[in-house]
Amino acid sequence: MADLFGDHHEKKQVQKFSPLAERARPESLKEFIGQDHLLGEGKPLRRMIEDDAPSSMILWGPPGTGKTTLARMIAHHTKAEFHQLNAVAAGVKDVREVIARAEKMRKLHGRRTILFIDEIHRFNKAQQDALLHSVEDGTLILIGATTENPSFEVIAPLLSRSRVYTLAPLGKSELDAILQRALTHDPVLSAKNIEIEDRDLLFILSGGDARKLLNGLEIAVQLTKPEKTKKTILNKSSIEEAFQRRMALYDKGGEQHYDIISAFIKSMRGSDPDAALYWLARMLEGGEEIRFIARRMVVLASEDIGNADPAALVLATSCFTAIENVGMPEARIILAQTAAYLASAPKSNASYRAIEEALDDVRKLPNLAVPLHLRNAPTSLMKDTGYGDGYQYSHDYKGGFSEQQYLPDNLLEKLYYRPGDQGREKEIREHLNSLWKGKKR
Repeated sequence: MADLFGDHHEKKQVQKFSPLAERARPESLKEFIGQDHLLGEGKPLRRMIEDDAPSSMILWGPPGTGKTTLARMIAHHTKAEFHQLNAVAAGVKDVREVIARAEKMRKLHGRRTILFIDEIHRFNKAQQDALLHSVEDGTLILIGATTENPSFEVIAPLLSRSRVYTLAPLGKSELDAILQRALTHDPVLSAKNIEIEDRDLLFILSGGDARKLLNGLEIAVQLTKPEKTKKTILNKSSIEEAFQRRMALYDKGGEQHYDIISAFIKSMRGSDPDAALYWLARMLEGGEEIRFIARRMVVLASEDIGNADPAALVLATSCFTAIENVGMPEARIILAQTAAYLASAPKSNASYRAIEEALDDVRKLPNLAVPLHLRNAPTSLMKDTGYGDGYQYSHDYKGGFSEQQYLPDNLLEKLYYRPGDQGREKEIREHLNSLWKGKKR
């Protein structure tokens, strides 16, 4: 009994010196605050935990929204062996060691193993490949956490073997509940008489990040000298001092991450290079991931400029490649050149609208027949059936154009692509109108 008491005492001492965010980490579903769309009654993650049926998943969301806590909670509730790796520090060797232990645990004890990989978007292809077989055969249940879109950062085979759950930044009411719980339940803070004069400021500076909220609270308490009444009053200046100016300037994982990238994209779409460069500078100064910025510019080049200036997509794609090879700080120049060009380029969303309208028709009428003359006829039976019969080879006609039917019968009057009157699209529109005289665009 003495050993048990000693272990318990040691655990309490370790916890006492842990950061508040770690001390306040919830250990049960009942204590978890937020993400009701995943953990509310009847919701997918809650059902999976209650049914004791954990499966591989990717938790995608901003920092401080509960990804690590959820992984630990799933392991605890399903009585699975739990291993955690950080993608920045771990390599293929570490992954293989966990797999070997998981195989032994399954064979000897029939126990499941959960491998939690924080920042899985930083795992390279070889590291991700090393996980595939063990995830597929059930040796490992993989839980990956990422702040980046997993469809860009996680290899397709691994993604297809996992479910993706999106976590949202925490709202004011959720942050308030977390704050109140820390003040009343934490053994260190609850022993102090703490009064917070400006809770809203604390929530704003936290940017939807519970970890940042608790870290800021803890620092503010440490910086504040108790009053004679032994009350610790956290005022506006002590809270601002705890978070520091740079935190308030840009939070690359919280709400400002989304607001500023939105302002950046909309400035380029609105043809304001000066505003685009300002928002770019805000992101760079705040330490934003440069690949994230470049990737969004590639999308904008196609979605908002398109064929009004086809070179925009070429430049944006080259930018993405160049920053990978150059890195910061020089990458800032390449990003600035590209942002200025895209903001200054003529705009058209005709290609974006065209594919959305075409997809809408495909979903409404998914099985329209290919016109007989357009069908492939690799066998004599197909030729005898009329496949390919009457097809007009465009290059045999004047101007390389034959006005034959290409759309299914039901869609003959459709005009998906309607070029605008900006840049190269004006020429494209005039050219198409001269060919298809009955279809004015």
